Amino acid sequence: MCGIVGYIGKGNVAEILLDSLQRLEYRGYDSAGLAIINQKNELVVKKDVGRISNLRNEIFQDFQSHSCTIGIAHTRWATHGGVTKANSHPHCDCKNKIALAHNGIIENYRVLKELLIEKGHVFQSETDTEVLVHLIEEVYKEKKGNLQFAVVEALKLVEGTYGIAVVCTDEPYKIVGARNGSPLIVGIGEGEMFLASDVNAIMPYTKNVVYIEDREIIVIQAEKDDQLKTYDLNYERVSKSVSVIDWDVDAISKGKYETFMLKEIFEQPDSVSTALRGRVVLSEGSVKLGGLNMTEVQVRQINKIIITACGTSWHAGIIGKYLIERFAEIPVEIDYASEFRYRNPIIQEGNVVVVISQSGETADTLEALREAKRKGAKIIGITNVIGSTIARESDGGIYLHAGPEIGVASTKAFTNQVVSLALLAIYIARLKNMPLYEGEKLLKELISIPDKIAEVLNHAEAIKEIAVKYAKVSNFLYLGRGFNYPAALEGALKLKEISYVHAEGYPAAEMKHGPIALIDENMPVVFIAPKDQLYEKIVSNIREVHARNGKIIAVTNGDAANINEFIEDYILVPQTIEEFSPIINVVPLQLLAYYIAREKGLDVDKPRNLAKSVTVE
Repeated sequence: MCGIVGYIGKGNVAEILLDSLQRLEYRGYDSAGLAIINQKNELVVKKDVGRISNLRNEIFQDFQSHSCTIGIAHTRWATHGGVTKANSHPHCDCKNKIALAHNGIIENYRVLKELLIEKGHVFQSETDTEVLVHLIEEVYKEKKGNLQFAVVEALKLVEGTYGIAVVCTDEPYKIVGARNGSPLIVGIGEGEMFLASDVNAIMPYTKNVVYIEDREIIVIQAEKDDQLKTYDLNYERVSKSVSVIDWDVDAISKGKYETFMLKEIFEQPDSVSTALRGRVVLSEGSVKLGGLNMTEVQVRQINKIIITACGTSWHAGIIGKYLIERFAEIPVEIDYASEFRYRNPIIQEGNVVVVISQSGETADTLEALREAKRKGAKIIGITNVIGSTIARESDGGIYLHAGPEIGVASTKAFTNQVVSLALLAIYIARLKNMPLYEGEKLLKELISIPDKIAEVLNHAEAIKEIAVKYAKVSNFLYLGRGFNYPAALEGALKLKEISYVHAEGYPAAEMKHGPIALIDENMPVVFIAPKDQLYEKIVSNIREVHARNGKIIAVTNGDAANINEFIEDYILVPQTIEEFSPIINVVPLQLLAYYIAREKGLDVDKPRNLAKSVTVE
């Protein structure tokens, strides 16, 4: 997790670092800090616990002058050591000449720390990161005047993951960065250079970026003929190309909304429309997916698909499994990415592995991708970030085109993931056995989904009233069947993530196999009850909960007359076919979780203990 920013140029260093860091705060917000080399060529470090706003007043008093030209900054999601000022980044060497910000985990830090203590190094924190800055200091003593060489030699001794930014008062005209398993990009501006964990940090300043690969070292400096130099760990030069970001600054602002999460929930009609645009070919009842990089013959030869993901993306993957098996009649496995590479997965000829990650940087999903590649699988990446590591390392893929998602709890990325998986399922099916008329019918219904999501959002105030009613409860159950079981899982996860309310999602029929013991007058149960082939089964489950005095909230798409006597509240959603119903039904669950959290006075954009992009195992 964590966010890193580095800047070198003629702008107000402190202001630019804080501004950029603020846009990375969703990556971690336990504490924050920055290190700037001032006009006297001294390293000044400021840190504070809590949000970045806690740093501002103190920093601006100390850095009024615009003549400072270089600095690094960090916002933390704690892994090693508690949330304290001492454990906040950047960390410094013994002489306060070298500062380092780090995202990742140094696995062999204990051994290295003992060796460094024997050499006389004194440590100020409990973190694994501080070991790295002292290690660089030790090498730098021998190779004075070459910070990048010291970084390279230090990293050769390190085991683990890292994205780092390093500055040194002896070389106040450069920032050295490196990555291995943690994302890092370079932004190229006019007479200024940036280093950051992702593109959101630098979008107001430049759209020209260079993506850094694993085990690469970069050196950036402003106003030099050679502003950017990239090396591998053998100190060989690596050539890089410049990419252009296609997002704009407005996409990462709240606009008229009180939070990013609410904005992103309400953006779903547009984001789903964007995911469909240019991909639906109604006249052929088929789909155009140019990024798959597979011939039609190769697609027809697929004999099994394995989907792997984490969290919300895993829930989307379950729906993807159901869609592909129903439409394309190909067997699909769904795996937690965090478990995939540890269970010796069986990959055979004709197997395709689909990896899903909003950020394209999720550590567990990336490692699952690499394990599947080692075993010879064709990889399809489904991600929202062009240029992300998963996008670059996949053989082909589908971009979500959801636009930046800043809220930690994923909303619009989930619905776009399901839509993308539906497109993939129809595409494969049409190349196999699905007739034209069926493909056309499915695609017409899929095109109608954005308007139906908008209809749900028009009733947000009614959902808010229900949320207020249940804001003080401590436990929830979410139940669904078939395609809506994963929607129940996702609804429960949203409530847990942002409201800190214990919630569980189950297939409704499984309630009788244990969870029914929990039901009493204090247990709200959310039923996803569309009028499909399983509706009567759901009604039976509703009656069972009612008989035990549970409080029932029903999400349904038809007349609720036959369940009115059993339910406390219901949320009416538009009708669609069973296969696409989770895309609509999840939206009121997002709103329910959102309004419960707001009623409790919680920060939905930055829920405790969570970060947006999980880039460490």
